[in-house]
Amino acid sequence: MTTDEKYIRRCIQLAQNGMINAAPNPMVGAVIVYRDKIIGEGYHARCGEAHAEVNAIRSVSDEQLLTKSTLYVSLEPCSHYGKTPPCADLIISKGIPRVVVGCIDPFSQVSGRGIQKLRNAGIDVTVGVLEAECRRLIRRFITFNTQKRPYITLKWAQSADGFIDTIRENGSPVILSTPLNLAYVHKQRAEHQAILVGRRTALLDNPSLTVRHWYGKNPLRLVIDRNLSLPPSLHLFDGSNPTIVFTEQPKPMGKNVSCVALDFHSDILSQIMDKLFRNNIQSLLVEGGASLSQSFIDAGLWDEIYIEHAQSVLGDGVKAPQVPAGYKAEYELRDGVTVSHYVR
Repeated sequence: MTTDEKYIRRCIQLAQNGMINAAPNPMVGAVIVYRDKIIGEGYHARCGEAHAEVNAIRSVSDEQLLTKSTLYVSLEPCSHYGKTPPCADLIISKGIPRVVVGCIDPFSQVSGRGIQKLRNAGIDVTVGVLEAECRRLIRRFITFNTQKRPYITLKWAQSADGFIDTIRENGSPVILSTPLNLAYVHKQRAEHQAILVGRRTALLDNPSLTVRHWYGKNPLRLVIDRNLSLPPSLHLFDGSNPTIVFTEQPKPMGKNVSCVALDFHSDILSQIMDKLFRNNIQSLLVEGGASLSQSFIDAGLWDEIYIEHAQSVLGDGVKAPQVPAGYKAEYELRDGVTVSHYVR
């Protein structure tokens, strides 16, 4: 590992602290090094607040050292005025002579302009250190800006014989997740801006789709209900958290609940993706059911899939969605249960 790689890796570690609150901005970390010693570090903690480079510079106790230091940052410094001033301008004003960048910013208003501004000011800029890892860190931001849709994660738990539930018209769902894995599901909810279920899942499971077993914000709740047939007594409509109903004929709903019209005679998933993109929703967690998850898979609208493989056998029931052939899973053991993870 080179010296530059060592400090960019530290940037990546720092950046992950912004997982919950940085969105829709990307997670970014920065460190400032003087004579092979870190004298300042920071990360982008919350959208609308100071960027990683600003926080790193602020953390340096002796600013005179900045003119002899190297600034490492996982993502290209911004060069435009948004909610905060350009980081490139601050770096130039502090006289930092060298900057090492993990990857170029895919956002159209930056995309190389920050690096060029630094170089025009005479700063030595190195680009592409641990680039793949830095791009992986901001994969949601990249997908949102390049594919014009949210980053999509699918998840479900299935029995050893490949079912996600019994066939039922009422009653409670089969519990396939362990308590620890249920907490992990809530962690995933906290890490996504929105969560989507279909009408049958909303009706039969009556989920709250909130974060109760983990720290973080509740995601925006989304449900598809073409004819507005879901009863208002469901948890989704309790007014505790914003909920959007995708329907054919919108009408006024209760507190914190709104309707968005879709044309159900054409592809509704692409319409949903477009509406979420226009509302700056960068990440989406799809919690089912089986039909909805399979429709996302069949449409090629997924970026990651998590499957919890329970040891119980149901014998019959609702078949689990099928991951397309050709994708290799990574496996981990979580609370004694195998979890497979697919990445496109």
